[in-house]
Amino acid sequence: MTHARRPLAVAVIAAMLAGCNMTPTYQRPTTDVPATFKEEPGWRPARPADDVARGAWWRLFDDPVLDGLQQRVLVSNQNLAAALAAYEQARGVVREQRAGLFPTVDLQAGATRTGSFGTRDDPGTGQGGVSVGRRYTASIGASWEPDVWGRIRSGISQAGANAAASRADLANATLSAQGELALNYLQIRAMDAQIALLDETIAAYTRGLEITTNRYNVGVVGKLDVVQAETQLRNARADAADQRRQRAVLEHAIAVLVGESPSTFSLAPAAWKPRVPEVPGVLPGDLLERRPDVAAAERRVAAANSGIGIERAAFFPAFNLSGDVGFNARQLADLFTTSASVWSLGVQAAETLIDWGARSARVDQARAAWRQATATYRQTVLTAFQQTEDQLAALRILADVSAERSAAETAARRAEEITKNQYLAGIVAYTDVITAQAIAFNARQAAITATLNRQTAAVSLIQAIGGHWIDAPPPVPGADNPR
Repeated sequence: MTHARRPLAVAVIAAMLAGCNMTPTYQRPTTDVPATFKEEPGWRPARPADDVARGAWWRLFDDPVLDGLQQRVLVSNQNLAAALAAYEQARGVVREQRAGLFPTVDLQAGATRTGSFGTRDDPGTGQGGVSVGRRYTASIGASWEPDVWGRIRSGISQAGANAAASRADLANATLSAQGELALNYLQIRAMDAQIALLDETIAAYTRGLEITTNRYNVGVVGKLDVVQAETQLRNARADAADQRRQRAVLEHAIAVLVGESPSTFSLAPAAWKPRVPEVPGVLPGDLLERRPDVAAAERRVAAANSGIGIERAAFFPAFNLSGDVGFNARQLADLFTTSASVWSLGVQAAETLIDWGARSARVDQARAAWRQATATYRQTVLTAFQQTEDQLAALRILADVSAERSAAETAARRAEEITKNQYLAGIVAYTDVITAQAIAFNARQAAITATLNRQTAAVSLIQAIGGHWIDAPPPVPGADNPR
């Protein structure tokens, strides 16, 4: 190579190493973020009590049994195991794409034996002549595709964005499983309270039937009162049995969430804690960073953007550098001698001249995929704000509902006592007692349900704001940084 050509060759190689990038500059899709929440304009970021671990939002309910079940979800839930495996696959794709930046090196070795059968007879033996030869080879070769147009780098960026989206999917699956467990657990504890109320009511109805039967036996009341009291008692027993059926269904659901067979899982009844935690607030814009589904949607927009670069790079020629060094000898002892050595260097370029618009179509597909991912991201953001506003409104309104239900329960219990005393005094009929007892029972049930609704809204709001209220992201099982 002449001195005049060396600078040109160096420049070409440098350009190949530096390369270009056909991927458009990524810009996060813009969304309209309000300054405040409509349903809670004064809501601002806050921190929970110091004894609440980062991301362990369920501890706001102060229930050790719920704490233990949540830890089992992280370890044994099969949906989370599947999401974790999907994330690990995405990380493997990142490593595979990154390997394309480096040369591929391979080793080959072989031994062959060749021969030919002669067509003439040997004069000495009268048999056909046979010739045999041997050949031994060993070589090391390397090939490398310089990332001149950024195709490989775009692939790495796309795989990295998909891995980040997969990690966010894992975080979202974790939050969903934890939220579902909390909702089922709170519902089963409220059902324990309902069953305890029914058992207490059944005991009261049993005493009422005994009193009515005694009064009938002495001729104070008629048979109708006894039949009405018995009907009321049996209906209450049927309601209690149906409540236990519903509790069993919830218990089975919790078993599956913690990765255990419903046949071996049981959750003992416990006293209900009508605790409604105060959920720390966030600013509206924080939802874009905190919600894992929003983060996943945004990363998929970035992946689609890299896909455009991959398809645009197909319009330019692909280069491949290759070289190998090896040995070729007839005798094994001569294989690694200088005289048996061979080498080769080569460069190849390939370019599609006519494809009848196939590459342009793939670019159009990639751009359409980017627009689709962008629309999905914006829709996910809108849904996040909707869910947050829904639960803020629910918490605010349900607080008033619960207060009214508690007041109604107190009044209904007082009316029940007055009606019982009037019946014993012979002032009112037994139908009035039944009506008063039914009203009191329904009022007590409604009070429990109102508190449960507030607890459910609190869990739903925690999920709507991303499950945590601090700078650090929530923990996810087995996940680390894919980059």
